[in-house]
Amino acid sequence: ETFVKFIDNELAPLRVNTLVLRVDYNYQYISHPELTDSIALSKKDVKKLVEVCRENKINLIPQINLLGHQSWRRITNNLLRVYPEFDETPHIKMPERYRWPNDDGLYCKSYCPLHPGVHKVVFDLVDELMDVFEATGFHAGMDEVFYIGDDKCPRCSGRDKAELFAGEVRTIRNHLVQKDRELWIWGDRLLDGKSTGLGMWEASMNNTHRAIDMIPKDVVICDWHYQRAVPTAVYFAMKGFNVVTCPYRIPGVAVKQMNNMIEYRQNSTHEMSDRFLGIMQTVWSDAWSFLDLYYGIRKPRNMNRSTSECFKTLFKEINELD
Repeated sequence: ETFVKFIDNELAPLRVNTLVLRVDYNYQYISHPELTDSIALSKKDVKKLVEVCRENKINLIPQINLLGHQSWRRITNNLLRVYPEFDETPHIKMPERYRWPNDDGLYCKSYCPLHPGVHKVVFDLVDELMDVFEATGFHAGMDEVFYIGDDKCPRCSGRDKAELFAGEVRTIRNHLVQKDRELWIWGDRLLDGKSTGLGMWEASMNNTHRAIDMIPKDVVICDWHYQRAVPTAVYFAMKGFNVVTCPYRIPGVAVKQMNNMIEYRQNSTHEMSDRFLGIMQTVWSDAWSFLDLYYGIRKPRNMNRSTSECFKTLFKEINELD
């Protein structure tokens, strides 16, 4: 109820037109109840979100992390916990105490995109979520994929990592397009971390970047950069993709990214200008933690590195554009 009111009382007056919700296993799935978190949204809960977004003309997009982010620190997420046969790197065990960096290069686990059973399960979840959210867009995550084409995987070993990544994007996109649904993904795996100097987090150091020329142009790219206003949105637009620039918690960087997006639109050709879709604030906490900061129930430790303050600053600037 609190989040529904936040959408109605805060997001709508700010003219937010798109809301991506990372659901993952936080929904009471009928198709695979074994994958549902112990505390999860009901169908009734989701319909409240759908209704308030519809009333306020907000495009509601659910997200499930596909391919990568199948674990976090020392915890295996539900898909690989219940279906360990889908693990790309089963020989790498979850540590009792997590540290980064580590000898295994373990950031997050991935599922094997070539396992014959994985898509039946994940597409059951995707379809059920899309239906209950009455959504036309789906966010598949696909960021920070470090485990792909592992040398010990009987299916992926020796294969081109760019082709593996592109193949998974195409598989998900082709499934969605059957019902006229649109795929959104994070863009970091499509950037060359070496030539750009962006490194392994904001870009790829394991050669998946060449996948950008192997995936359909109707995939929406969410181009995230949190420390500086890197102009990679232009690269995606030049490649023919619609692109959304995504800040995080530094207000000054977010405002620069917004101004960059405006300049890209104004100074691009007619063919390119419409591909710059806008700005999407990212929030990497649960909703309640964000709302506590937003409403001043708790104070951020650093006002210059606060998601809530970044959001407020960004949308203040956006709404002053008129």
